[in-house]
Amino acid sequence: MRTVVVVGASLSGLYAARELRAQGFDGRLVVVGDEPHRPYDRPPLSKDFLAGRADEDRLALSDTEEMAELDAEWLLGTRARDLDTRGRTVLLDDGRTVSGDGVVIATGASARRLPGPALAGVHTLRTLDDARTLRAELTAGARRVVVIGGGFIGAETASSCAGLGHDVTVVEAAPLPLVPQLGPEMAALCAALHRRGGVELVTGTGVAALRGTVAVTAVELSDGRLLPADVVIVGIGAVPNTGWLAGSPLALHDGVLCDDGCATALPQVVAVGDVARVGGTRAEHWTSATEQPRVAVRNLLAGYTAETVCPLPYFWSDQYGARIQFAGRRLDTDTVRIAEGTVTDGVPGEDGLLALYEREGRTTAVLSVDRPRPFMRARRELARGAGAMETVSRAL
Repeated sequence: MRTVVVVGASLSGLYAARELRAQGFDGRLVVVGDEPHRPYDRPPLSKDFLAGRADEDRLALSDTEEMAELDAEWLLGTRARDLDTRGRTVLLDDGRTVSGDGVVIATGASARRLPGPALAGVHTLRTLDDARTLRAELTAGARRVVVIGGGFIGAETASSCAGLGHDVTVVEAAPLPLVPQLGPEMAALCAALHRRGGVELVTGTGVAALRGTVAVTAVELSDGRLLPADVVIVGIGAVPNTGWLAGSPLALHDGVLCDDGCATALPQVVAVGDVARVGGTRAEHWTSATEQPRVAVRNLLAGYTAETVCPLPYFWSDQYGARIQFAGRRLDTDTVRIAEGTVTDGVPGEDGLLALYEREGRTTAVLSVDRPRPFMRARRELARGAGAMETVSRAL
């Protein structure tokens, strides 16, 4: 294999480039990215960067020395528009083509937007440019902020806005935010963090329309209420960036379909990160974007699926001064109990809490609010148990 093209220059693309060099690939390495920026870390965008506690130089994922060691050609500010799978050739929107013996698809996902005309004051928060624009608006004076969506991005953004002194309301269509991830009991405890942070949480109703002519003035809810707004932040999920692959024979269904080793049905083409549906699951988490490239690159260089990805799901969120961490695989039928810490008036106490999800006498998942050390111990035990179960299932 003499040339590998990595399409996507964010977290998973950078990790794929690192793995290619670490695993002995010494040929031509080309990395294509639609943003003009070198790889940067996205999680701080909704937290420290938005709140003004971190500047852009702290977002960089690599330095000049590493860039030189990778010895890659970086084609930034250039969007891929097609993949000719017969010759594994990537067609760029500026008319250039890049051919490779192997292709890593790492194009990530884009923020989902509300339908309707574009209004000033309406933002998504997915890219550095998004964060720059929103940060400039939030530092221009007091604003009435409405955050649509109570997931992690919505909650973290609301927390940052409240910390800056703005009047903040979060609108969540579900009865509670984060119920699919945490279950109703623990979702209720985490939802209470909004109240503790001085943010109004409106649940069980959707958004009917945004009001305004040139700039947004209000959010109309599906129950008829109007929420005055100077700034609206839309955090209603993300859509995998697969449009450029629509004409290819790759199987696409909410992402690029891959086997358990990140390999697609096309030889020498693998996918990683937010765009990849690996073994039936597409996980938009930092850990997936950093763990999948090692396995994907090994399989790409081997020419077959020599290794599979079976990580323990893990995610974290920082909001209202609390760190939420979750690991494991919970089912709706699991029971949950608080093993450590306290709950006061429906809110995690100052000492935090550690909750264990259990099924048939064994722990399946763990949730922590400000209990990092006990969480790490429980997470390691879960990982050991998952590894043992994987070994047994393969033996059978």
